[in-house]
Amino acid sequence: MEFLVMPEFRDRTAVVTGAAQGIGLVTAMGFLRNGARVLAVDRDEEAIADALTDFLGEFSGRVEFLKCDLSDPRQIEDCCLKILERANEIDVLVNNAGLGNWKRLEERTVEEWDEVINVNLRAPYLMVRYLLPGLLEGAAVVNIASTRALMSEADTEPYSASKGGLLALTHSLAVSLASRKIRVNAISPGWIEVSAYKKRKERRIPVLREIDHLQHPAGRVGKPEDVANSVLFLCSEKSAFITGTNLVVDGGMTIKMIYAE
Repeated sequence: MEFLVMPEFRDRTAVVTGAAQGIGLVTAMGFLRNGARVLAVDRDEEAIADALTDFLGEFSGRVEFLKCDLSDPRQIEDCCLKILERANEIDVLVNNAGLGNWKRLEERTVEEWDEVINVNLRAPYLMVRYLLPGLLEGAAVVNIASTRALMSEADTEPYSASKGGLLALTHSLAVSLASRKIRVNAISPGWIEVSAYKKRKERRIPVLREIDHLQHPAGRVGKPEDVANSVLFLCSEKSAFITGTNLVVDGGMTIKMIYAE
């Protein structure tokens, strides 16, 4: 796994949600490899234990997990207070945690809709709100959205709606926080293969067909470090003139026109 080399993150503090698996885990690793301290947020105790044992052991002392159910605003507020107790100066916030609900429209309950919206859209807003006292001038916030904010498959309504809302939240926060010199951007990943970075009982070696790769204009399915490196860039001084934007990291799939043969 190769990460951008960003010495500027040494001794900086990054908060990453959904950091026990997948893109969040690899993003946390990217910051840790560059010398940052990471305060990681997740609600899955089993995944947290596996991540610490299997992926993050070499970073002991610079990574700490805080358990939090991001569907619960009280837990978010309590978690943010704990973060601020541990680090009263925060350089980076990555709102990565998210969940989906793939059900037919007539089968999905209101409670299931609400959970997706609350975790994927309300929680990033509340994380910024409650961590604002610790976000330094020049801090960077990155919201992990999805290309499903821009296009859809069937039965993805709450996920797509939440990610579309997250893009709007991103540019709104970018304007609101401009006076504090805090930049806010979004990344919309496409197909990112994270099977090797799940908790142990769900982890597997990816099985990808040639067509899976070749349907992407870039010639391959995405890797979690593709997103992690994009996060590192958007949080670095090299992107100091970028705020309120959405970076699509999908190997070109959303710009590809597809017609039936």
